[in-house]
Amino acid sequence: MTDRVTSRATRRPRAGGSRRSRDGEDGALTAPGAPEDPPGDPETVARNICLRALTGTAKTRKQLAELLAKRGIPDDAATTVLDRFTEVGLIDDAALAGTMAAAQHRERGLAGRAVAAKLRRRGVAEPDVQAAVAPIDRASEYRAAQALVAKKLRSLSGLDRAVQTRRLVGLLGRRGYPLGLAYEAARTSTQA
Repeated sequence: MTDRVTSRATRRPRAGGSRRSRDGEDGALTAPGAPEDPPGDPETVARNICLRALTGTAKTRKQLAELLAKRGIPDDAATTVLDRFTEVGLIDDAALAGTMAAAQHRERGLAGRAVAAKLRRRGVAEPDVQAAVAPIDRASEYRAAQALVAKKLRSLSGLDRAVQTRRLVGLLGRRGYPLGLAYEAARTSTQA
C-alpha cells in the first residue's frame, strides 16, 4: 500500500488554477480578477478603474474622483472620464441619493437627518441631498420610529418602564430622530 500524503509545496493546483498567483519578482501575491492597470494613456486607465469600481455598487462622483486621485490619475484625465460617465448616466448622484435615502429610511429605520448626513459623507451635493430626504416627513419618521421601538421592546420586556423608555429614546437618537419624536414614540409604546 502506498502513502498518498504529499506536502502542500508539491501539490498541484486544482483545475482552474489557484486563487492567488505570484506576479512580481518579489513574489507578491495578487488577488484574481484585479490585474494591474495596463500601461497606456491616463484616460483609458481611469475609465477601467471607474468601470471596475461601479461594477459592485453605485458610487458618487466624489467617491470615484477620490479613487482616481488615490491611484495617481492626473486631474484632467479624471475630469474627462467622470464628465463622460455623468453624460452617459453611469454616474448619477441625484438618482443614487434618492434610492439610498429611501432604502436607509425604509430598511434601517434612519431618520431624515441621519440619511442626509450619510449622503453628505458620500459626497452628494446639497440640492440632491435635500431632494432625496424631502419624502421623509414627520409622519413617515414616526411610523419608522414606532417600528424600531416595537422590535426593540421584545428584548427589553423584563426591565422597568423608565429604563425601557430611556433605552428606546437612546436608540432612536442614534438613528437621527429628534428628541421630541423619539420620546413620544418610546413613551406611547411602553405605556401600551
